[in-house]
Amino acid sequence: MGTGAEVSGGFSLDFEGVAVPARAGESVAAALAAHGVKGWRTTRSGAQRGLFCGMGVCQDCVVEIDGVPGRRACMTSVDRPMTVRRQRHGQPLPPATELRPPATLAELPVERPQLLVIGGGPGGLSAAIAARRAGVEVLLLDERRSPGGQYFKPVAVAGDDVLPPDAQHREGLALVAEARAAGVEIRSGITVWGAFRPLEFAAVTAAGESFRVLPGATIIATGAYERGWPVPGWTLPGVMTTGAAQTLWRTARRLPGRRVVIAGNGPLNLQLAAELTAGGAEVVAVAEAAAAPTGALAAVVAMALASPALVAQGVGYRLRCQAAGVPVLHGEVVSAVAQGPAGLQVTLTDGGATRVLEADVLCLGYGFEPSNELLRALGCRHDHDSAQQRLVTWRDADGQTSVAGVYALGDCTSLGGARVAAADGTLAGLAAAAALGQPLSPALERQQQQARGAGQRHRRFQQALWRLYRAPAPDIAQVPDETMICRCEEVCFGTARAAIADGLADAGCVKRATRIGMGPCQGRYCRPLLEALIADATGAAPDELSGFAPRPPFRPETIRDLAGKP
Repeated sequence: MGTGAEVSGGFSLDFEGVAVPARAGESVAAALAAHGVKGWRTTRSGAQRGLFCGMGVCQDCVVEIDGVPGRRACMTSVDRPMTVRRQRHGQPLPPATELRPPATLAELPVERPQLLVIGGGPGGLSAAIAARRAGVEVLLLDERRSPGGQYFKPVAVAGDDVLPPDAQHREGLALVAEARAAGVEIRSGITVWGAFRPLEFAAVTAAGESFRVLPGATIIATGAYERGWPVPGWTLPGVMTTGAAQTLWRTARRLPGRRVVIAGNGPLNLQLAAELTAGGAEVVAVAEAAAAPTGALAAVVAMALASPALVAQGVGYRLRCQAAGVPVLHGEVVSAVAQGPAGLQVTLTDGGATRVLEADVLCLGYGFEPSNELLRALGCRHDHDSAQQRLVTWRDADGQTSVAGVYALGDCTSLGGARVAAADGTLAGLAAAAALGQPLSPALERQQQQARGAGQRHRRFQQALWRLYRAPAPDIAQVPDETMICRCEEVCFGTARAAIADGLADAGCVKRATRIGMGPCQGRYCRPLLEALIADATGAAPDELSGFAPRPPFRPETIRDLAGKP
């Protein structure tokens, strides 16, 4: 088969001469995963890589589509027949059909909304709604194909074999509809690739048209991405994040594989297990890093008082897993992954004994890193939180950062979950509106107080939840030297340790000596690991200046896109 073809209810993709059926609206990643294709690109060493983050961060899923290389399969919708090829390292680029020098930032078209909201998840949508109701003109830009963020993840496909949206989907759809009805201008498929002081942003559309935004104020709600879990084999095709697998299921109703091991820390892994089981997958096990919740009555009571609905939801996930016979292995973590004759061989350890499970896919969910590049580029103050092991954005009670006119909320600032983000979004939206000269009506002031109470209640829930899921911190010193620290540049821990032992005591020096952090993911996965190595060797705690400086473009973009020429 030479080209993709249109078929009933969707399209047929040509993947290296093999016909792959795809539903209209799903991602190329979902179609390939459903067909059992795991390796999508080759690295400098010839190793294969596939879907990992599922949200456009890691760049491991880049493929060639219709002759154009560097397309992120997880972010590209199937909207026509396509010819898809593995992207091979070092392959020549297609000849340029039009050459023009890149535009300067000043040459790009400019938009000047009163308020710019970046991020269309629960927090960003709530902020936009609140500000619009206060009378502010609001422009919301979101990188995804549809608003809703990682939490709501709307179903993008239709068909008789597609399960309908669930309650979480419907809540997200209602929130998006509320924003549109309020008059919020929502633009999807927009990547904000630059942030410049004092309040200037550069963005590019899916069609490759760059433009600038100079707002009166901005609210940043860009969320978070899942941490890497560095063990031997964590770069193998078939190893992906919990969020990537959930995105396949919740947006495209596609399973990541038939036999799945889910490992990590926190309730999201249990939710994924329940969802994949309902979809027909065999969940071999859920390996939870936290110990079994014995004697946790006080935490459960605190959670129930704060949000009985969320407790009931969590109990429901656990009961669905029990009914399906899914074993939940407490106190066990992944220590290695290897490719076996019948799939992945996943080694679990509890600190002493080990066991090996076989699966098609391993999903890793060991916590989150903030997508705070825009905030850091604007100069917003950040402090290192040793409990969360991440930078947190300094904000006042209404979400105002240390930079005038910049508000922030959600998991890009501090881990708190969707409910906290939604409450903080309302507060930030109303605070921004007031700062822009819009007086708040008594009704909006009541909404402000309600949001403040809801935020406090859901923070109490989160505090109790993570007492229940408290797990030992990973010991970076125990990671074997041969384990990959930089997925993009294929640099191992041993190389990083040798550089530090030679006296290179900051991330920038190690980066220049080893190329750690110089790949297309821009250090998002290796930077926290390198910081932990340096802290372990020097005893110096990380801070906002100890990692890599954020540099635009914050996502890999083509020269043509940056030039503003589609």
